[in-house]
Amino acid sequence: MKPRNRLLTIYAAIVYVFLFAPIVVLIVFSFNDSKRSVNWKGFTLDWYPTLFTDHALVDALSVTLRLALVVVIISTVVGTLLGLALARVRFRGRAATETLLLLPMVTPEIIMGLSLLVFFSAALGWHGSFTQLVFAQVTFCISYVAIVVRARAAGMSAQLEEAARDLGASALGAFRYVTLPLIFPAILSGALLSFALSFDDYVVTTFNAGVGSSTLPLYIYGRVKFGVTPEINAISTIIVTVTAVAVLVAWYTGQRRNATRAVTEDESETDLAAPPPPATPTSRAGAGA
Repeated sequence: MKPRNRLLTIYAAIVYVFLFAPIVVLIVFSFNDSKRSVNWKGFTLDWYPTLFTDHALVDALSVTLRLALVVVIISTVVGTLLGLALARVRFRGRAATETLLLLPMVTPEIIMGLSLLVFFSAALGWHGSFTQLVFAQVTFCISYVAIVVRARAAGMSAQLEEAARDLGASALGAFRYVTLPLIFPAILSGALLSFALSFDDYVVTTFNAGVGSSTLPLYIYGRVKFGVTPEINAISTIIVTVTAVAVLVAWYTGQRRNATRAVTEDESETDLAAPPPPATPTSRAGAGA
C-alpha cells in the first residue's frame, strides 16, 4: 500500500468539517435551555417532549409520512416496470422515451412546481390537496426509480430467465424467483431515494399543497421566518438521527452480506481445488469384479 498523503488527509478532514459542522451545531443547540438558539444558557431535554404537544407539527409530520409512503408505493411499482421495459424491450421511440425520463430530473423544481399547478388547476380543477401532492411528487420520483432499476436490469443476463423457463417455470414464476431477487437491491434503492425526495421536497409541494396538506418542510419554513427555535432544532435532530441509524444499518447489512459471500466463494474455490479422495480397497475390488 502507498503511504498516506498528509495533505490529502488534511483536505478531506476540512471538507468533512465544512459539511457536518452545521449539523453538529444544530444538534447541540437542540439541547439549549434558551428559547432563542443564538445564546447558550445550559443543557436541557425539555424541547423533545414539547414536540409532541405541538399539534401543528405532529399533523405536518403525519401528512409528510403518509404522503411519502403513498408516493414510494406508486413510484416503486410504476418505475420498476418502466425500468424493466426500457432494459428488455426494443421498440420505436425508445431513445426518446429515455430522454423524456430524464427530463423531470433536470428540470428546475420551480418550473416543475408551477407547471404542475397550472395543469392541475386548469385541466382537473384541483386547487391544492393531498391527492394533488401525491401526483405532483410521483411525477419526478418515478424517473429516479426507473433509472436505477434500468441500470440494474441492463447488467443482468436475460439467459437466466430463459433457463428458468426451460426448466418449467412460468413467466410469472421466472420473474418472481429469478428476476425480482436480482433487481431487488435496485428496487430498494429507488424506493429509499423516492422516500427521501418526497420527505424533503419543498418547492413542488409549495405550489401544490392546500388546506390540510401542509408538510413538515412547509411547517419548518413557516416557523423559521420568525427565528430558529429549539423545537425546530429538536425535530431536525430526530430526523438526522433516524437517517444516520438507517444508513449505518444498511452499511452493516451490506458488509455482512459481502463477508458471507466472500466466505462462500472461498469455500467453493477450496472444494474445487481439493484433490479427489483416494479410492478405497472395497471400491477397487468392486471395480475389478
